[in-house]
Amino acid sequence: MATGLPDTMTAMGYDNPGGPEVFRPETLPLPEPGEMQVLIEVSHAGVNRPDVIQRQGFYPPPPGASPIPGLEVSGKVVAIGKGVAPEMLNRRVCALVSGGGYAEYCLAHAAHCLAVPRHMDMVDAAAIPETLFTVWHNVFERGFAMDGETLLVHGGTSGIGTMAIQLAKAFELTVITTAGSEEKCNAARELGADLAINYKTEDFVEKVNDFTGGKGADVILDMVSGDYVQRNLDCLAVDGRHVTIAVLGGLQATINMAKLMSKRQTLTGSTLRPRSDEFKALLADEIYSHAWPLFEDRTISPVMDQTFPLSEVAEAHRRMEGGDHIGKIVLEVRPAE
Repeated sequence: MATGLPDTMTAMGYDNPGGPEVFRPETLPLPEPGEMQVLIEVSHAGVNRPDVIQRQGFYPPPPGASPIPGLEVSGKVVAIGKGVAPEMLNRRVCALVSGGGYAEYCLAHAAHCLAVPRHMDMVDAAAIPETLFTVWHNVFERGFAMDGETLLVHGGTSGIGTMAIQLAKAFELTVITTAGSEEKCNAARELGADLAINYKTEDFVEKVNDFTGGKGADVILDMVSGDYVQRNLDCLAVDGRHVTIAVLGGLQATINMAKLMSKRQTLTGSTLRPRSDEFKALLADEIYSHAWPLFEDRTISPVMDQTFPLSEVAEAHRRMEGGDHIGKIVLEVRPAE
């Protein structure tokens, strides 16, 4: 371990699953980087829906991952493990991690780190990895989205939604999104959405089909599942791709298979957290080549909602569960110098 580092760190954990109030600070030994790992002195950590579901007891960390929540961080590399290039030391990075982000220090696979551009604040950098990796994989790799096609993304003002809108527009897709208020619909339009539908007052199936002249969306990024699945398929184009990344509306769906077959639709989905380090490294390489330049030249910036001190992680989770946020919620672990 590098000299000058403490033996322990503060992290926000919990004894038993429950509401946001279960969080409490704990003192843990400083993690030591293993082969191809780096130790990041965490500046900021993103808050994501999977963190909430983990805290509730429904999304346990994969084998070998830290039980501390937190799937993305920004900070400085302060120690490196075997096989890591020496130039990684002291580099400003943001990283996708399998857990452990709600802490003063966090381990990351070296190949899952992205170098933070000089102009980018660390609070913004922490808001990028989880949504960027998720959207890139599910919209462009699993969904095979191509320029000129139409993407429907539900929850357009969530962290995932705001990232999906911006990425899709940067790659010349037409974007339709749903949101639960006129304020959120306006925010989605300002980000570039070609059509924003208030799902509480409008039928998104009818609106999508009208907007596309009856063709439907080519790709649908779905975070709801449940009874949304058949409704999605009803406004999915012939040869369209339906990609599920969350099941906030229910685990089960009943669909009309005859309609699916007649339109040659593809129904797929994924979870990123349990995928192998090798897969995530390949994904990071593709992102670094094709998407990261859009952040470096400021074509895309994360949409920020609110930042909370690490000690107020319970309030950050209440903010997310309340559903009023637009964009990303971030924890400040170490105040900016």
